[in-house]
Amino acid sequence: MMILRSGRCGALAAALLCGLARAGSLCAQTDSNAPQPEDWAVHGQLTFVEQFHPSFTSPYSGANSLNPGNRGNETVAIDLFTGARPWDGAEIWADSAVYQGFGFDNTLGLAAFSSGEAYKVGSSPPYFRLQRLFFRQTVDLGGDEEAIDPGAFQLAGTQTADHLIFTAGKIAAVDIFDTNDYAHDPSKDFLNWAVIDSGAYDYAADSWGYTYGGALEWTQDWWTLRAGIFDLSKVPNERHLETGFREFELVAEGEERHKWLGRDGKLKLLLYMNRGDMGAYNDAVALAEGTAGVPSTALVRDYRSRPGIVLNFQQEIADDLGVFARAGWNDGSEEAYDFTEINRGFSGGVSLKGAEWNSRDDTVGAAYFIEGISTAAQRYFADGGLGILIGDGRLPHYGLENGIETYYSARITDWFAASADYQLVVNPAYNADRGPVSIFSARLHAEF
Repeated sequence: MMILRSGRCGALAAALLCGLARAGSLCAQTDSNAPQPEDWAVHGQLTFVEQFHPSFTSPYSGANSLNPGNRGNETVAIDLFTGARPWDGAEIWADSAVYQGFGFDNTLGLAAFSSGEAYKVGSSPPYFRLQRLFFRQTVDLGGDEEAIDPGAFQLAGTQTADHLIFTAGKIAAVDIFDTNDYAHDPSKDFLNWAVIDSGAYDYAADSWGYTYGGALEWTQDWWTLRAGIFDLSKVPNERHLETGFREFELVAEGEERHKWLGRDGKLKLLLYMNRGDMGAYNDAVALAEGTAGVPSTALVRDYRSRPGIVLNFQQEIADDLGVFARAGWNDGSEEAYDFTEINRGFSGGVSLKGAEWNSRDDTVGAAYFIEGISTAAQRYFADGGLGILIGDGRLPHYGLENGIETYYSARITDWFAASADYQLVVNPAYNADRGPVSIFSARLHAEF
């Protein structure tokens, strides 16, 4: 049985949903094929996720293990998005957020963690953060004029098909890079970290997933090139970001858009490199063997580079059916920096709208994911090392962490949707001695 941590959390969620419902009715616009240009806008959303897993096999546990007993945890996230257009082509956006709740074991125990709505910093009382504050400038370069619909981080208006976009400020790197229309938004589609993003893309971020930096996007005809620089955290998996960009991420992505049997598709290639103080797994193990201690990458950090690559694909198959896949790799000789312990991974799946059963706005999705870590990382965790999300104290029988996720999202009104989600994770934290674990989720999402 899934139970909220606190009765006040349920009351808070209910009150806010009602408030958003009223706001949504007030803010609704008449249908129009050509939206009127906006000089400013206010949007909001609330997402509530309750997750539960029954007990599972666990002959031993460590400091970063998923608790093997019956567990239920909830998160509530509220965002207010405010945007303004100071001059033609320019936008300034802020995301003021209130957050409450916990991922399982304060977001530990799974390399492919089960909820993209769970941050690495949990809290029983709600707390406020300014998650995003950024500037965007679009420069038209010609081509057909395209309509831009109103939405969060998007003022209604027009732009030409060929254009430049410059973005700078506090954002999430994955707002711009590694996006996918079918699997990228945990408030609406899949929840698992390795499905909504490439697990092997160790993107720069604080403990909430945001960073400072900038990106330039150049779109011409059938292709787009993107490049960006972002600030790493002061030390791996830290709440505070580095000042002065001494530790940074460089990232570039090429996107091609195509037609296959008359249907739209995209293929993206992403390359990145993290440059900062990070520890090598082999160095940590060697030091521990010499001192009869437990290996820790924190003791052997040096200024190093860590590259990676991601291939990202999506393809429309029919009006209501699409498929997607991501494959990624990164250098597994050094510790993970800001995301999770995945050195190579693959995810793929399908997304289907409900037109066939007269529920066009409903969505059902199914995905498979599999990931692994390097030989050096296996040795580190086998000797008792801890990482960002994992560390069972030992790893005598390594296995690829893999699993499935499926969800159904029912659109109740224009502003409110309810979802049910199921995940099965085999070899949690790459440990063949533990699991498998079944994870059941309920999600409520409101927006205006």
